[in-house]
Amino acid sequence: MKRFHVHVHVDDLAKSVAFYSKLFAAEPARIESDYAKWMLDDPRINFAVSTRGDKPGVDHLGFQTDDAAELAELKSRAEAADMALFDEGETSCCYAHSEKHWVTDPQGIAWEHFHTLNDIPVFSERRAAAKSSCC
Repeated sequence: MKRFHVHVHVDDLAKSVAFYSKLFAAEPARIESDYAKWMLDDPRINFAVSTRGDKPGVDHLGFQTDDAAELAELKSRAEAADMALFDEGETSCCYAHSEKHWVTDPQGIAWEHFHTLNDIPVFSERRAAAKSSCC
């Protein structure tokens, strides 16, 4: 089963964590100095906030899959619809090691499709020292 994903850039992480924790009636599943993520089951969503963006607001949307087969299905759909697809393959971002690809809608909104393989202790292994978004 897929999980809807939303990533929002925020100016003040502490205020955003307090707000969304009240809104969702749940604490984040993961919190770091620059990032927080809620893994909600009702509705089934992976909602993340970070201070790594250029400006506040929705950065991207997406689907997190439970397994590699679901990710392959999403990739096949994108290819069949002749969508411009950026295949990152295995990568690290947002404190996770994942397999992912991206498509962009006609308005320019990025959609991330990914399957998380495991958590990592840094925002991005290849850019651990950089303060820019990987997404």
